[in-house]
Amino acid sequence: MTTTVPTPVSSPPGAVLAECAAEVLGRVPAMGLLDGRIVIVTGAGRGIGRGEALELAREGARVVVNELDADAGEQVVDEITAAGGEAVLDTGDCSEDETAQSLIATALDRWGRLDALVNNAGILRDRTIAKMSADEWDAVIKVHLRGHFLPTHYACAYWKESGNQGRIVCTASTSGLLGNFGQANYGTAKAGIAAFSTIVAMEMARYGVRCNAIAPAARTRMTESAYGAFKDLSDEGEESFDFWHPDNVAPLVAYLCSDTAGDISGKVFGVQGDAVELYQPFTSAAVIQNHDARWTAEGIAARAHELFDESGIEPEVENMMAKLRFSMTERSTL
Repeated sequence: MTTTVPTPVSSPPGAVLAECAAEVLGRVPAMGLLDGRIVIVTGAGRGIGRGEALELAREGARVVVNELDADAGEQVVDEITAAGGEAVLDTGDCSEDETAQSLIATALDRWGRLDALVNNAGILRDRTIAKMSADEWDAVIKVHLRGHFLPTHYACAYWKESGNQGRIVCTASTSGLLGNFGQANYGTAKAGIAAFSTIVAMEMARYGVRCNAIAPAARTRMTESAYGAFKDLSDEGEESFDFWHPDNVAPLVAYLCSDTAGDISGKVFGVQGDAVELYQPFTSAAVIQNHDARWTAEGIAARAHELFDESGIEPEVENMMAKLRFSMTERSTL
């Protein structure tokens, strides 16, 4: 079901809402990086997705807010319109074909085109592999991978057929790039999204479509246990900076949705706090060869140590998340 909101009028829908929206969003500028652009954000009712929708609107975009929870989605739409922006709500599960088609149709019906897609929707069902149920595996894989595929599929079909150019931002995770204990389903999906994003970038380059992925780290309802409790900064003044606030992710997304990002495509960025990182894909770190002869298992056993000696990689299982540049609970470099 598609729900639309009326075209915003000069008066905001309530003094309290307008004050809240102005504080969070600010007045929409006459000219922003995304002035007049049409952008879809999936899972935009809370957390990182909400921050992305608000930031995109602040930069001048008209936003299709996708959210399974209609009340949460409507609140984001109201915040955007109260601040002078334009937004429309499209409810539903973006991993379902009908909803994915509706997202693109909503943008086209309301504003006549689509310029960018932000794939953000996701869930967690953390459990170790021996205890994880098939339902817990399937639910996470569906929301993340199918939830990325379907909106991207229909958006790319539109751009290919219309001749218009577009930009896509996918949402991966360090849990997929590095691996994380207890997240076999989530990490697998997020690793798949990083690969998916790179492949989409290659396939759609000829049509002028750029696709990148982000691996964000922030405190949301899903990650509060990892990134600490929510903080009340109301008495700490404007100089206070919450490194793990979810809204810190949004400016990078707005940049990647804009023409200022140029031809950047097929890349994976880390983003948290005031830090933006560029990740390097898997690369060959060392090699052994057998002089134009087929290896034997014994031959590999005799020389396998050379791979680890040359690369400096430890052969034993490692906690890859310990290699993060920024820790998960406090802002500190490793």
